[in-house]
Amino acid sequence: MMVIDKFLQQRETAGRPIRVGMIGAGYQARGVALRLLAGRAPGLRLAAIVNRHLEGARRACTQAGIEQPETVETSAQLARAIADDRPAITQDPGVVLDCPQIDVILEITGSIDYAADLVLRAIGAGKHVVMMNAELDGTVGPILKTYADRAGVCLTQSDGDQPGVIGNLYRHVISIGAQPVLVGNIKGLHDPYRTPETQAEFARRTHQNAAMVTSFADGTKISFEMAVSANAFGLSVARRGMLGPTVAPGTHVSHAPEWYPPEALETPGGVVDYVVQAEPGPGVFVIARYDDPIQQEYLKYYKLGDGPYYVFYHPYHLCHFEAHHSIARAALFQDATLAPEAGPRVDVVATTKRDLRPGDLIDGFGGFMTYGLTENAATVARERLLPMGIAEGCRVIRDVPKDTVLSYADVALPEGRLRDRLREEQNVHFGLAPSGQGV
Repeated sequence: MMVIDKFLQQRETAGRPIRVGMIGAGYQARGVALRLLAGRAPGLRLAAIVNRHLEGARRACTQAGIEQPETVETSAQLARAIADDRPAITQDPGVVLDCPQIDVILEITGSIDYAADLVLRAIGAGKHVVMMNAELDGTVGPILKTYADRAGVCLTQSDGDQPGVIGNLYRHVISIGAQPVLVGNIKGLHDPYRTPETQAEFARRTHQNAAMVTSFADGTKISFEMAVSANAFGLSVARRGMLGPTVAPGTHVSHAPEWYPPEALETPGGVVDYVVQAEPGPGVFVIARYDDPIQQEYLKYYKLGDGPYYVFYHPYHLCHFEAHHSIARAALFQDATLAPEAGPRVDVVATTKRDLRPGDLIDGFGGFMTYGLTENAATVARERLLPMGIAEGCRVIRDVPKDTVLSYADVALPEGRLRDRLREEQNVHFGLAPSGQGV
């Protein structure tokens, strides 16, 4: 990864920076703007910020010290702003997507349909796409990756967020000859019944969206993070919802092989999972196996234990600080930090937080009605379970008790949504459902 700084410095010296169009202006997006505008990362330029509300884009620039960004309404106007080295803002994503000077699209919207449309349009325009959106990736990422491959562009999750950090760690473990058997995430809290009401004060203190922080607490976010990690490396889950042990506060992750049953560590291909309250949090880890007795002696000498299972971990994730690594990798080398390797392996299914009644309209991620659980994609397809990324906006058509995994038979889908079309296309393309049965 550290070769990137040299290549970026060369682009800076040559006056050919990688130009980025960022779509979204929320909490993480503002951090990226602060890093790329105020910090002036060598070899990179945040050329434009797109947001449905212009004031949000302006706020991101102001926080980064750009008091009067250029407001643009056409790609030609954006091209002139780029030539003048002036950061621009716009409400129209087409302005950025159609601008030839933009090299990479950074998508940080937290949406599904809106983001999917933008990603498809960016791919069609021949631009690389970096997503800080595990929910989109975990719902229709494999089919979006198929489109990107056909177009010869890079589609990737972002470094700094847990999936990207997991991707780097997994590749490191493979590179030293160890065999990963479990890929894990460290959580401080897990309560599937948290709602925007219970999380309102935390959201206020941290200047974040209440629904977003609820999705952290109720397990939906980590389910998507581990699903996209599984899809990138061909992994599975040991059971629905993962095992998710809770350990004594302060217990170090080096003890991780003790927390999972032998059958989980012996699952062909490996599994994804998580742990609650371990240290160092909020980090990520990989349990890997090394069977060579000579190498085991070396690993014991290096303080990694007696084996055959060894724990490799990264003690933190710095989302917006590291996003530019993925931008550079995509633009310079077409190297994805994390992307689906083929078809879906693990999905996230919608599970009820309370009893649902006919006529209820299901709210979104981190809401009052559902939380996400991981499940193997083949099971989701066979049982026609309702993916969490599809559930939002569906109308409940029969009584469903609390803690029930919803199925397509429980709901009526809205008409005309892009996510449903892409989901069916993905299922058919990867052989998970016959035509017409994808949704």
